[in-house]
Order: sequence, then structure tokens, then C-alpha cells
Amino acid sequence: MRGIRFFALAALLGARPALSQATAPDLPFRIPVLVYHLIGEKDSRWGRSRDGLRRDLELLYERGYRPITVSQLVDRQFDIPAGTSPVVITFDDASPGQFSYIEQNGLLEIDPNSGVGIWLAFSRAHPDWRDRATFCLLPGASAGHAFFGDKGIDGQKTEWRLRKVRFLAEQGFELCNHTLWHARLNKYSDAVVQEQVARGLLAIDSAVAGYRVRTFALPLGLWPTNHALALTGRWTDPHSGRAVEYRFDAILEVTGALSGTPYGPGFNPRSIHRTQVIGENLRTLLDEIEPHRFRPR
Repeated sequence: MRGIRFFALAALLGARPALSQATAPDLPFRIPVLVYHLIGEKDSRWGRSRDGLRRDLELLYERGYRPITVSQLVDRQFDIPAGTSPVVITFDDASPGQFSYIEQNGLLEIDPNSGVGIWLAFSRAHPDWRDRATFCLLPGASAGHAFFGDKGIDGQKTEWRLRKVRFLAEQGFELCNHTLWHARLNKYSDAVVQEQVARGLLAIDSAVAGYRVRTFALPLGLWPTNHALALTGRWTDPHSGRAVEYRFDAILEVTGALSGTPYGPGFNPRSIHRTQVIGENLRTLLDEIEPHRFRPR
């Protein structure tokens, strides 16, 4: 398996067709789209502390935000309480800190200090905070980034991986493709790009048969040389002869600066920029968005 390497860069795609303005809001509202990577003991360039995540959820809730998935954003399905605003929260790379089990007397329990454990505890305390995050998955990366942990890394067993993915889907979280092992797509041929994307989908299907993956997150924010292959493509398994076709409704970018995704005329679901939560930047972002925050009703 290939390892993960993180780089602070974003590749921007040129002009792409926007959604019909007839179905978009009349004004350019802004909706925060957040991304988390590692969840652990302390904040880092690519990590958020557990206490930091808890504070983030509290802050969002207090400021009147409620979560929706990327697909709900694209479909304009804002099933949140009247007077509140949508926030999209994404988790990239499927690390053990995001979702881990604790085994006690042969029984598995969700680690309350993992990202999923923190989320579920928060939703139990706040029933109108639903299980509506988007998890962008890697099934074959190293360092435990293979459906949230394998080979005993951070105490996580390989046989637990598919169970975790199924649990997320059953709860209502969205499953998102992030390639097989976080490949830098701009370095590879068209054939390899399509294989990376298709094998990521096959792995998700092995956990949740028939699940329709609608969202794709670009590893490192890098587009393949043939930009169209991030959206749609086809790969045939040389061993089984099985053909896998894919077409996504949303493409997630990576950005390093504060960004409240524009949502109105010109909103492009095929280039959705996100804000990584670091330090106190979430509070700053919400302050900047406030004059233009979107309240569906």
C-alpha cells in the first residue's frame, strides 16, 4: 500500500458550468464547508484536538448552525430547524482517530474520544444536531488510513474496517470517495487516475453494497491532468473483467484560507472549496459569514 503525504496546496479548475440560476437563491449567501483530517491529542497542521472538536461543535450549535451533508447541499435539502443555518462538515482520510473501537470482553464499543464518538455524544445531548457529516474515505493507504485503521495501528483491527463504514451509512452520514490510497492525481496517466477512483468505489461497495457515492474529494486538492476524469470515468479490473463506471455530483477541493462557500447564482458543486479548522479560525469564519449566512426558512 502507498502512504499518505500531505501538502498545503490547492489546484483550481477553470470555468465550469454552474447550476441553473432559476433554482438558486436570489442572493449570494454563504455556507461554511469545513474539513477535518487527524483527530488526536493536540492541534497540528493537519490535526484537530479532541477538545478542539468538541468546542467547534458547541460553537456551531450556539451560533445556530446545524449539519447537512455535501449531497444535501447540492440537492438543496435543508432539513434543519427553522431559523437555523446549514453547515457542511467533512472528514478526510479515514484515520483511526476519526473512528475507533474499544474492545471489552469480546464486545466492540465506539471509542468516545474518537471523532465519531465525540459527534454521537454531542448529537445525543442535542437531538436537533443530526448525524449528517460527510466522510471521504481511503480504503488502502498506510499508517492506519484504511477505513479507519488496520493491522493493529492505534489498537484497530483490520476486520473492523467494513463494520465502521457500514455503521456510518446506517446512521445517515455520507460516504465520499477519496481514491484508493490518496494518490496525487496530477502525476498519473488517465488509466491510473480512473483505477484509483474506481477501486475506491469498489471498496466502499464491499462494505455497503449498492451505495451510491455522489461526492469525490481531490487528494491534496490536485486535479488530474485530464480534469474531466475527476468527475466521470471508467475502469475495468484486469483480473475479474468487471467494469466500474463513475460519475460524481460534487467535487471537494482543499483550500488553506478562510472560505465560506458561495451559495447562489454561480454556485458550482463541481468545485466546492473547504476550510480546514485550525486554532480559532472557525470563530473568525463564522463572524465573516454572519452578514450573508443562509437561513433556508
